[in-house]
Amino acid sequence: MTLARRRCLQLALATAAASTFPRPASSLDYPTRPVRVIVPVAAGGGADIVARLMSQWLSERLGQQFIVENRPGGGTNIGAEMVARAPADGYTLLLVSVTQAVNTTLYEKLNYNFVRDIAPVAGIIGVSNVVEVHPSVPAQTLPEFIAYAKANPGKINMGSAGNGSSSHMAGELFKMMAGVDLVHVPYRGQGPALTDLLGGQLQVIFATTPGTTEYVRIGKLHALAVTTAVRAEPLPDVPPVADFVPGYESSQWYGIGAPNGTPAEIVDKLSQEVNAALADSRMKARLADLGGTPLPGSPAQLGKLIADEIKKWGKVVKFAGIKAD
Repeated sequence: MTLARRRCLQLALATAAASTFPRPASSLDYPTRPVRVIVPVAAGGGADIVARLMSQWLSERLGQQFIVENRPGGGTNIGAEMVARAPADGYTLLLVSVTQAVNTTLYEKLNYNFVRDIAPVAGIIGVSNVVEVHPSVPAQTLPEFIAYAKANPGKINMGSAGNGSSSHMAGELFKMMAGVDLVHVPYRGQGPALTDLLGGQLQVIFATTPGTTEYVRIGKLHALAVTTAVRAEPLPDVPPVADFVPGYESSQWYGIGAPNGTPAEIVDKLSQEVNAALADSRMKARLADLGGTPLPGSPAQLGKLIADEIKKWGKVVKFAGIKAD
């Protein structure tokens, strides 16, 4: 066999072999199959609502299902680690929040590094937490609740969506600045904590506005204050905590992250679609109804927010001596 004939045969065999394997999808093709959006807390809370709202938008815009998958546990670390270890191909995403920023300080040893292993894609929404109490609590205002808490140290159960969650950190900041002793009871998401608050097993929660305001509107829970510096649109009659505890401010935020190494073209495509959602009048109205403010911007801007939050809440964790269970 001549060298030329041998070379032609090798090229033909290589071409035939290559045709038996699917070619990698380019960013122009993405997505070509369903995408998982990992929500690292239980269903029913604010994170779950935001993730499903954005996933529906992305499904409609990109022609493939974006499927929300709840993976609670470990203070959101189980779900976050799952995404950190997933293939960096754009088909496994993470709903990121302030909790992961807190966890970088809260947990001394993790099997992943949030900053190193999760690439920021796009911010979605910033929301206020609301100081909500069960109707059995004899307080109609925040000053009355502070007085009641000081008269009953260690007897008031404060639920949260888990260690390091925004509801936990908002509560810890309040305890520190208001000088009250509340018993922290962590759950695997805001949904289960709200269930026990409605049932009277808890007395107070610093819940995010999505998924909670309706309980306030129908009188099943009583809202005493919001944690942001200004009033929340869904609860315009509820004052900020800072009106009574000067300097207090806390908020939750949600965004999308992906495994580090995900092609920049895919990250940019997802970022553009999320930002398109935040510019849509119907989506903006829906987010406003949830009590949220859109967080448009680039992946780099979400990365800066994460870095700033790591610094802020790291100081609170260390000052308060908060330990992970």
